[in-house]
Amino acid sequence: MSEIFRVFKTLLAYLKRPDLYPELGRKIIKNIFNRRSAFKGREKTNLWATARAVSLEEAIERLFGKKLQPFSELFSAEYAEAIQKQANCPVKMGGAGALELIYEACEYTQAQTVVETGVAYGWSSFVALKSLEKRGGTLYSSDMPYLSQGGDQYVGHVVPENLRKNWKLFRHADRESLPRIFGEVKEIDVVHYDSDKAYDGMMWAYSQLYPRLRKGGVFISDDVNDNSAFQDFCEKNGIEPTVVDFEGKYVGIFVK
Repeated sequence: MSEIFRVFKTLLAYLKRPDLYPELGRKIIKNIFNRRSAFKGREKTNLWATARAVSLEEAIERLFGKKLQPFSELFSAEYAEAIQKQANCPVKMGGAGALELIYEACEYTQAQTVVETGVAYGWSSFVALKSLEKRGGTLYSSDMPYLSQGGDQYVGHVVPENLRKNWKLFRHADRESLPRIFGEVKEIDVVHYDSDKAYDGMMWAYSQLYPRLRKGGVFISDDVNDNSAFQDFCEKNGIEPTVVDFEGKYVGIFVK
């Protein structure tokens, strides 16, 4: 019964937001007709990822020529405050990922423009903004409203207030948010993908983001083991990525 109530609550929330009707339509079609396609190629990609996966420490040294420095130690006071904010948040969302990978990608590229999809508590936003503040750069984020949880006001909860001046948050699905972001951004230094994990959603977003990533820019995608979208995209475009084994999941990354 709780699941039925959650679905009903989410549907009602969508119906109150005409600007979200396009995403509602896509979700209905996916759940009725394309549910299994979300995991397309999952088995082959898990074998592919397992065979080439390296540690976070090795990836940072290989890609950026640096030793791993934990973000929690580089910015210990702000990190501790963010951890406390997460602990006190009444809504549970996705936790911190491979923070050092994002931070070092921004440092390596001397990023001025970062685009991310998926925000939740805002851990990836936090680390990108810590690098961007040094150069006055801007983070552009795409994140759907949390319609079923009533937690919209907590999106980006851990991001310190002093960093928010360099942050533009677009609150729609990627297919609506990314075109708006591209209206303001012509070239991207770092991409961090962590939103729609269905095969078609990932392939669509990759195809939009990759052409706008500058040469020498860094592309990061979380959860590449959910399906074969990342592997297929890299093979189609002649990209040799690094796969990072992080807490039992795989993160894909490459320098263009």
